[in-house]
Amino acid sequence: MSNESLWEKRKRKRPKKDPVRRVKKQHARRTSIEKRPKPVENREEFGHWELDLIVGEKRTTKPVLMTLVERKTRMLRVRKLPDKTQASVFQALKAMERSMGVCPFRSMFKSITADNGSEFLDVEQMERSGFSKKRRVKLYYAHPYSSWERGSSENGNRIIRRFITKGHDIGKWTLKRIGEIEKWINNYPRKILAYKTAQEFFDLEMAA
Repeated sequence: MSNESLWEKRKRKRPKKDPVRRVKKQHARRTSIEKRPKPVENREEFGHWELDLIVGEKRTTKPVLMTLVERKTRMLRVRKLPDKTQASVFQALKAMERSMGVCPFRSMFKSITADNGSEFLDVEQMERSGFSKKRRVKLYYAHPYSSWERGSSENGNRIIRRFITKGHDIGKWTLKRIGEIEKWINNYPRKILAYKTAQEFFDLEMAA
């Protein structure tokens, strides 16, 4: 007697495969934060960023915020994404690359350090330019459950949470308001910057 003739077994659904596991296996060539050069680690060189996502009301596919913090100047960039997926992250990076231009983007974004969330695990897509076959940025990955390795990102997110607290639906926040929050943070004097602003330090680096 085969399983097809057994009513109970025919009704059982096959277990779904874990997409995260497939992604991890497929992109096992991720570069560890341990291989990040000393000038990046010590915040001596401009153009190295930390990447993260801020979720809102529920950890579902609702709108989220993508945050990028430059390690040396603490400059913050915030982008609103429709959901927490790889495709949305790719599109956001591509849009930034398009608006800045391929070469300026590559000069400003020399590297990005991310966590091991499934939305960041496609190394090829993350690193490859959306407009050529060249690499647009180098990706480094922090160790799992080691948020302190992305301290600039964590601090930036903490400041954003003063405005957009946990449990709030990010979808209700307009692009204009999110832009105002980003501008306020970048122009707020901070102790770690000798009470100067991230915008001031960023402008000096851009002028240099």
